Amino acid sequence: MVFTKEFTRQEPIPEEAIQRALEVLRGGRLHRYNTGPGEDSEVALLEKEFAEYVGTKYCLACASCGSAIYLALKSAGIKPRDKVLCNAYTLAPVPGAIENAAGKTILVEIKENYTIDLDDMSRKAKQSDAKYFLLSHMRGHTADMDRVEEICDKLGLYLIEDCAHTLGAKWGSRPSGTFGRIGCYSTQTYKHMNSGEGGLLVTNDDSVIAKAILFSGSYMLYERHISRPPMDIFERYKKITPNFSLRMDNLRAAILRPQLRDIEKQCQRWNERYVLLEEALNKIDHISIPERDPKEHYVGSSIQFTMEGITRNQIMEFLDKCGHRGVKIKWFGWDEPKGFTSSYDSWQYISHIPELPRTKKVLDFMCDFRIPLTFSLENCKLVAAIIKQVVEEIIG
Repeated sequence: MVFTKEFTRQEPIPEEAIQRALEVLRGGRLHRYNTGPGEDSEVALLEKEFAEYVGTKYCLACASCGSAIYLALKSAGIKPRDKVLCNAYTLAPVPGAIENAAGKTILVEIKENYTIDLDDMSRKAKQSDAKYFLLSHMRGHTADMDRVEEICDKLGLYLIEDCAHTLGAKWGSRPSGTFGRIGCYSTQTYKHMNSGEGGLLVTNDDSVIAKAILFSGSYMLYERHISRPPMDIFERYKKITPNFSLRMDNLRAAILRPQLRDIEKQCQRWNERYVLLEEALNKIDHISIPERDPKEHYVGSSIQFTMEGITRNQIMEFLDKCGHRGVKIKWFGWDEPKGFTSSYDSWQYISHIPELPRTKKVLDFMCDFRIPLTFSLENCKLVAAIIKQVVEEIIG
């Protein structure tokens, strides 16, 4: 058996988005503040619509999710060497944003279900006297947000959520990104909305959004934002806030607005594929997928599974054989970073990388792959069948 579809092939941009992008290109007004009299820019409209979708007061569109996280940290008031708690299982832009903001990353263990170990987080918060907690919902796995809120309230932690993989997800009835003081989302090409690159920052805090808008590069044109606080809030910060030029442009916003209207339908399509793969993979000996909390309403745009009763060398053989049959599986256990994938121990710019034996064990035996919507349900069945075939060849 061989799988011939690409794991990196996304669906085409919707026709409505293409037509609106062409209108923007023909009009020449690509910069978000280049508007005609009485005209709202595509970016301003996207921010308004996204805030309404998530249920927050404000939204700011940014150049990327990494830049949104950086702006979140800066707008939250982080100072050089301030300590920021962060789960060790995440992607490099997350600790990169902390480093960019001159903070000190405190890496926290994860559990067997791939979510942050809240006992370890609580312990390290007390030991380090950290006041910021950057929680990454890595690969769409949401921690117990009731307990997260409880710990943050008790310890006075400023919670920022990295929701790059959880746009459209909820914990209970609340959208991912609305538990923290700030939530950050990605519109990078492999995320739930695709503009190539892009990020969205949401908050209910007047001062945070004013500072974020100024930091992002509004000059003195912040009045052109629809999603903004009263003008007098900007007066407090406009002369003391540097311009980092991290804005989104009208072309990307034009591409995103029609996708936002379809996001719920797209999430359902991802979950159809995820459930099929989950059921098939769970039937394979030596593979397990952690059970999710009933309160977690996830979006299954990727899937992770743990290999059991197998060595690291067998894992590498498994990845190689699957790859030769067209099933491209990622692994965070490599000694060297590969592609988008890097383990926490390769982020050597962090001043102190602690021993994290539980995280190391989880990552050494966890496999990961995307579920593009270009895959049909039959395609997903074939992917699972190839994985089963390879496991049986290697382990028997």
